[in-house]
Amino acid sequence: MTDGPLGGNPRGLLFLAELANTVRQDPAVDAAGLQALLERHQGPPFRLTEADARELREATAPVARLLSTGDPDVAAETVNALLDRYPARPRLVRLPGRPWSLHTQPPPDAGLTHWLLSTAALALGLWLSERGRCAWGRCAAPGCGRFFIDTGRRTPQRYCTPRCATRVRVAAHRAQRDAD
Repeated sequence: MTDGPLGGNPRGLLFLAELANTVRQDPAVDAAGLQALLERHQGPPFRLTEADARELREATAPVARLLSTGDPDVAAETVNALLDRYPARPRLVRLPGRPWSLHTQPPPDAGLTHWLLSTAALALGLWLSERGRCAWGRCAAPGCGRFFIDTGRRTPQRYCTPRCATRVRVAAHRAQRDAD
């Protein structure tokens, strides 16, 4: 296996959120769909088979559970449990045209699940320690529930996109107007 793209940077964390959203939206997403996702995020040069896709879909469940928690203590326990089960071997890597970044390299005999979960645990653990809170979540807009990574520095993010935030504000404004 090669190094993963996730280090403690938003680019890799955005991959985790998109992976969890993709599997949540289409639990049977095939190898081609997951391959395209990896390539969009400049992930490792895996050539996914359908068996790999099934393994990746299953490995996404703990990532989604971690992205669903807003409690830093629960998140830390979950990260530590994942790192115990899927130890991360951090390495500094410089990808073409990019600055040095922290990646994980699983043992040579480890599979895709080990790579994903060790890398996700390290990335989310670094993000939690840097931010001091769970700087991720699920969109609070009714009917959405997509995962997001909070890259802002001020108030905690509640919505996955400005579009969802606007939709909620407009609905609240209309409800207020109708109540008057």
